[in-house]
Amino acid sequence: MGSLLTNAEAVVFDCDGLLVDTEACWTVAETAVFAAHGQPFGPEQKALVIGRTVEDAAQAMAEYLGRPGAGAELAVELLERVRKELSRGAAPLPGAAELVRACRAAVPIAVASNSPRELLDAALWSAGLADCFTHSFAADEVRSPKPAPELYLTACETLGVPPTCSVAFEDSATGIASARAAGLYVAVVPSLSGADLDHDWLGPSLAEPELLDWARQLGDGTVR
Repeated sequence: MGSLLTNAEAVVFDCDGLLVDTEACWTVAETAVFAAHGQPFGPEQKALVIGRTVEDAAQAMAEYLGRPGAGAELAVELLERVRKELSRGAAPLPGAAELVRACRAAVPIAVASNSPRELLDAALWSAGLADCFTHSFAADEVRSPKPAPELYLTACETLGVPPTCSVAFEDSATGIASARAAGLYVAVVPSLSGADLDHDWLGPSLAEPELLDWARQLGDGTVR
């Protein structure tokens, strides 16, 4: 499982599949895109797209479907389908709200998401977490989203805390690569069971009692 960074000065969370149960929305949308092209969608196909931006996921889908020039077209279709699914609502994942609020009471926190701003705001609002974050950063607000480090570096710079003193919570290889490249400590709760992911700490859920105990011991307990 690994150990948690006891002297962390900031925490940066991914959103989709980590804080909010939006992966179900994405899976429904991705399954529909694959079905429209006569292909099944299962764990192998999910592993190709999880954690990516809409554009990168669509490009991977286009290549897999034998349509390498259709990335932009599939991105439009995928975004529209995800938007439709997300409009029906998405719940916070187990332990997410409690952990976010405990961290917020102790140290600066932020969200760094590979979703576009529109979907990030919708997910946080739907899960009742929007008011927990003063700072959030979306894929369409940086030049190079995950797996590049820019989202995490931007978050840490805004929070005024060095990456080496910050903890990233992630669920996918793409996000982990971004956090690792930025120099953050990486805590991982995988979205896909059985995935072999790089990590400093690994757990099955944000509801692990160890996490809440850790968060309550951070900082000085002052809301930032």
